[in-house]
Amino acid sequence: MIAASATVSPTARRILAVTRLRARRLASWMEHVWHSGQASPDQGPTIGPGEVSRLLAADNIHAAETAFLASGEAATLTEAADAAAAELASDPAWGAIRGVFTLSAAEADLLALMIATELDPGLGRVLAYLHDDGRLNQPTPWLAARLAGREPAPFAGAALLSWQLAAPIETAAPGQRLMTPWQADPAVALSLFGGAWLDPAIADNVTPVAPEPIAALPCLHERARAALLALADLREAELVGTPGIGRQTLAAQVAAATGRHLLAADLPALIAGAPSAAPAITRVLRQAAITGTLAYFRDADAVSAADWARVRRLGVPYLRGVRHPTGEPLPVTLAPLTIAARLALWRHASAAPPPDALIAQRLTPAEIMRAVAAPDVPLAPARGRRPDSALLTRLPCPYDWDDLVLPAELMSQLRAFETQVRLRWTVYEEWGFGRLAHLGHGIAALFGGPSGTGKTMAAQVMARALGIELLRVDLAGVVNKYIGETEKKLREVFDACEDSGALLFFDEADALFGMRTQVKDAHDRFANIEIDYLLQRIERFDGVAILATNRRQDLDPAFVRRLRFVVEFETPRPDERMALWRKALTPTAPNGETLLDEIDWGYLAHGLNMTGAEIKGTALAAAFMARAEGTRIGMRHLLAAAQREMVKQGVRFRVPLQEASG
Repeated sequence: MIAASATVSPTARRILAVTRLRARRLASWMEHVWHSGQASPDQGPTIGPGEVSRLLAADNIHAAETAFLASGEAATLTEAADAAAAELASDPAWGAIRGVFTLSAAEADLLALMIATELDPGLGRVLAYLHDDGRLNQPTPWLAARLAGREPAPFAGAALLSWQLAAPIETAAPGQRLMTPWQADPAVALSLFGGAWLDPAIADNVTPVAPEPIAALPCLHERARAALLALADLREAELVGTPGIGRQTLAAQVAAATGRHLLAADLPALIAGAPSAAPAITRVLRQAAITGTLAYFRDADAVSAADWARVRRLGVPYLRGVRHPTGEPLPVTLAPLTIAARLALWRHASAAPPPDALIAQRLTPAEIMRAVAAPDVPLAPARGRRPDSALLTRLPCPYDWDDLVLPAELMSQLRAFETQVRLRWTVYEEWGFGRLAHLGHGIAALFGGPSGTGKTMAAQVMARALGIELLRVDLAGVVNKYIGETEKKLREVFDACEDSGALLFFDEADALFGMRTQVKDAHDRFANIEIDYLLQRIERFDGVAILATNRRQDLDPAFVRRLRFVVEFETPRPDERMALWRKALTPTAPNGETLLDEIDWGYLAHGLNMTGAEIKGTALAAAFMARAEGTRIGMRHLLAAAQREMVKQGVRFRVPLQEASG
């Protein structure tokens, strides 16, 4: 690990010293050649016979240079340069860079030359002089070898390239030729200058996690931790779980168990807009390797298998957290906390008594810790940003149980649905009945019946009673015309519900959950695959969902078998219509003004066979008519509005409603 320093680090000073001494030594040889007439420095492009003779006598060039550098003042420079090189070779930070990144001697010499040029830009003119080319003021493999006193040889720079420590300058000739100029990654020079590794390209999106505070936390996923520590190569595993379940904390506990810090990287932020994730991942692994930390990548779902294969060749251990298994590495799944684990975490973090919501709701560790930090805020799921997806719409929930007008049997079913949602974790965990729902612990219900009979309103009442949000699925966005896309969007929708703890509402569910068809073409085959996926996802579902439809006969029977409740909404009967009319037509305004004239309630309830939605629409239209006339709402307004409402449904009367009412 590179030691920190408030000033220019000793390593940087040693690199500069070696570069300057070697440059002075080579310059002295070049001056000797020129003065002896074996070069033509003052003749521009003209090449003299002395220089040609020297260049063609290749066998004698190196020997002559060696002899010159071993005598006179040049010998003093050679001795000083060799001593400085030996001091640099023993430098811990430079030794760490060479060893961790497995640099060859040629790569190390070129990297040192590049760093020196970054630290002292004035050396660029010296490099141009030593190249005998005023345009070539950047380091080259040829010059790095010459300065080190080695014969230049073909150069690949594989380690420099794979670790992104340096690269050929883009404007230069392609390939790693001896005279191709190179440039170091700014992070390398910056880190060696300051004495501690710093990469500005990723600094805002990586966070070091020390082992000491992690050691004080309870291990909530002991089985997963043991499985990871038993692996010979952590790259073979990925941590699978919902946001906030504790994937990063578990990775930090694994790092702490091996005496290391964790380097946590926000992968989506690192790779945003990039065509490939490999460069950003390489930077993180490079920092982890040189600092001796364990790298962890958050939300790594979007990275391709090809990118992981590229960075895997670096040999640096890492862990990655994903929402779903990617299919390549070993999935280590972090299960939701049991009631006992939730209570244990609360008692570890707070001396206050645990709230009831801790038992009723399957909260994540992150949610529990937020509740401990803000005890005055109601304890409720708040996981991730997925509910803001364009595929979902938040529905308001203004109604409560008193607003529902339904038969007693149907109300009993809805109450039972609410009760099961409230008590499911105590029944599943404390009573052990989770063994009967081993694939998923969610609860789903089907609300069937004609339009306007209260299915959506009942879903709103249910969400309000449970204290959770109601998210309606945008079917137009989910059902995609492109083959295979619908399944991806469905996964987003189900994830949103599970991650946020909201109630998922599928209106017109028959559009998604229809019967499988006979396969006639590729679209039929993929449509059946999507339905099969839905069947599997419903079984593994851990949230709460309501499917509403007015065409139950079109639903696949396999779906109905997987639903906990099937509630049939019917057109209201006269006594229910009476209650609906009285709720819709309030006798007085909020300011006390009387709103109604004489109303024939009996005729409204018995004579008009209308749904709850139609009754609401009729009452609203009648109110506008009466207000426009400056009168109270009377039967005349109600009957005219009812006639219009029924026409919308295709219902016509032989006898006008006004005559029927008489």
